[in-house]
Amino acid sequence: MKKMLLHICCAPCLSGVNEALLSEGFDITGYFYNPNIHPEEELARRIEALKKYSELKKFNSIIIDGYDIGLFNKEAVDRSGDRCSNCYRLRLDATAKHAVDNGFDLFSTTLLLSPYQKHGIIRELGENVARKYGIEFYYRDLRRFYKGSVRISKEMGLYRQKYCGCYLSREARDEQSSLASK
Repeated sequence: MKKMLLHICCAPCLSGVNEALLSEGFDITGYFYNPNIHPEEELARRIEALKKYSELKKFNSIIIDGYDIGLFNKEAVDRSGDRCSNCYRLRLDATAKHAVDNGFDLFSTTLLLSPYQKHGIIRELGENVARKYGIEFYYRDLRRFYKGSVRISKEMGLYRQKYCGCYLSREARDEQSSLASK
């Protein structure tokens, strides 16, 4: 049985992919590392939802609980290139490094569940990071489990966020809501 370190963006996304990956025979440990999440209260809500899921499902998860908007700005916003790509790379890199340092066979991410994420870029970055660290990136298009994640997370009473996590995605959401209400 291969040991997988699974980057977790949020508990609702985890709820949609955990059973599918378990059915494939992986020994999964979750890894919550998201310095992009803003504000700090939002990070706390997402961590609490993950703790609730982990407790109810007896799911082993590692939570990196540091609010670090400065790191996000430096690595994702201020760096040249696409902000989302930089943010994915930051989180996938940390996951792969932790996986290698702690004896995991491969890593993946729950970001592959969301129809709102840049799926091809996540795959490419995951494979690049995998080569960098000499570990396997497990790619699977998990978007077909998205609707199930919505249902499961609602049934479990998990907090469901309304934006990706960073302050820029929150501002874009707020702007769209404002335009829609006019």
